[in-house]
Amino acid sequence: MKLFYGWVIVGAGIVITCLGMGTMMSLGIFLQPMSAATGWSRTSISIAALLNFLCMGPASFLWGALSDRFGTRAVVLAGGALLGLGLVAASQAGTVGQFQLLFGMIIGVAAGSFYAPLTATATHWFTRHRSLAVALISAGFAIGSMTISPFARWLIDDYGWRTAMLTLGALSWLLIIPAALLVRKPPVLPRAAGTAASTGPAEFTVARALCTPQFAAISFTYFACCAAHSGPIFHMVSYAIDCGVPAMAAATVFGAAGVASLSGRVVGGLAADRIGAKRMIIFGLALQALSVSLYVFTRDLASFYGLALMFGFSYGAVMPLYAILVREYFGARIMGTMFGAVNMASTLGMAIGPWAGGWLYDVYGSYFWLYIGSFGIGLGAVAIAFTFRPPREVSVGLPIPQRA
Repeated sequence: MKLFYGWVIVGAGIVITCLGMGTMMSLGIFLQPMSAATGWSRTSISIAALLNFLCMGPASFLWGALSDRFGTRAVVLAGGALLGLGLVAASQAGTVGQFQLLFGMIIGVAAGSFYAPLTATATHWFTRHRSLAVALISAGFAIGSMTISPFARWLIDDYGWRTAMLTLGALSWLLIIPAALLVRKPPVLPRAAGTAASTGPAEFTVARALCTPQFAAISFTYFACCAAHSGPIFHMVSYAIDCGVPAMAAATVFGAAGVASLSGRVVGGLAADRIGAKRMIIFGLALQALSVSLYVFTRDLASFYGLALMFGFSYGAVMPLYAILVREYFGARIMGTMFGAVNMASTLGMAIGPWAGGWLYDVYGSYFWLYIGSFGIGLGAVAIAFTFRPPREVSVGLPIPQRA
């Protein structure tokens, strides 16, 4: 039985997002040892994460538009080369300012080239199991947490943080560039008679789509969702170490959240294919808010593992589904651009948490207010998600049927 090439696209997407996002998110693993080795404060190092997401947002919109015009392969190749360059350069930074610019800006721009373009490409390849395909590409985030973070911790313990970051840069070049060469556009099938003139969401222009209440609702929900979980994710390892958990064990807690996030993405994608993306998003957001609040009471290793599984599942279950909503509302033709725009809103939310957590820790000496604030924002995300309306029409687009 011939393998449907759409699954090759999914496999390449998993590898690319694993390296692309896993290396960027590994800064949380570097936070404590870098601070101890250099004397840089956690707030100043966390600013690099703030810049990651501030740069990733506009870059995601730009890369998405470029992928609609020039194709995803060229975009991902450029992003992979830039990611490796940023990691190698950041490993040699002599001051915290240099590190903030090199790690924060270059890697942020590079990371924006992966998720939105690859997700848009996957939605073009699939009609059946579209939610599952998008969820699996998104699973690269979770696999990155499961693999890159413990690997980085091992490298840091044995060789120091600079060698560890340099190694991650070389690994990014070695794996992302070959994987990007596998990405291709789906073949275009001729339209059936009578379907040449469509009035569905595929006819949206970018300007019109950006002015719709659907775009605003998705963007604000995605922003609040990411603002609620980004701080707890980024500071998870440091908080566990502060509570007396050994450093390597704390890194495996982060990995456990990644495992749970992986299962959440798959289960969330399968569930969304059956019950709809809106219902699954509301459930996942509510579970996420509850999980964040429980960190206030977590102190020992067993509790950290249990909560990491719950928390990871909750944010994993919702993250791929925003792309499905964008596809349903606005169609395939401008999918890359529109998901890039929505993703820009999410990266602003992701930017707030790491910086706020570092600032709150430096001011109050604990992460208590980080978790309280994240809980409140998480409840806000649930409230906004209830405003989602059903798509008015099903898109009449060009994606070929899924044959696997």
